[in-house]
Amino acid sequence: MPKIDLDSIQQANRTGYPAPFDKDVHGRWYRRLAPTSGLTDFGVSHVRLEPGAWSSQRHWHNGEDEFLVMLEGEAVLVEDDGRTLLKPGDCAAWPKGSTNGHHICNESDRDCLFVVVGGGTNTGGGYSDIDLMFTPDGKYVHKDGSPYPQRSA
Repeated sequence: MPKIDLDSIQQANRTGYPAPFDKDVHGRWYRRLAPTSGLTDFGVSHVRLEPGAWSSQRHWHNGEDEFLVMLEGEAVLVEDDGRTLLKPGDCAAWPKGSTNGHHICNESDRDCLFVVVGGGTNTGGGYSDIDLMFTPDGKYVHKDGSPYPQRSA
């Protein structure tokens, strides 16, 4: 099964972010490609951002590498050092352990598409601009370690 039929994989726009941090990603739609294709050592997502949407809160991973390829449209990469316009064919990478908080913002008037690949071990991470961290077991906590209320399913 070398070619993946994207249309056969349902798009989702779920997030586990606690309120109010969930609002900025309402226009983010993604397809998880690794489970469908049998990949188990790394994750792959095909992401569509509507105008005004963010890929995530600005974040970093302790134990996971990330690599992004812009496919269509334009978006702004926001990192600790500033803002960079990404166009089709542009790539960006964040090695595990780097605390360079990053996310993609679609500030254009049309959708953008990108693929993001991640691998490693979830050992937690954080969010640069807000009082939020994530734990290895997938929970969200304040920077002081106190838990956020669990979201209902």
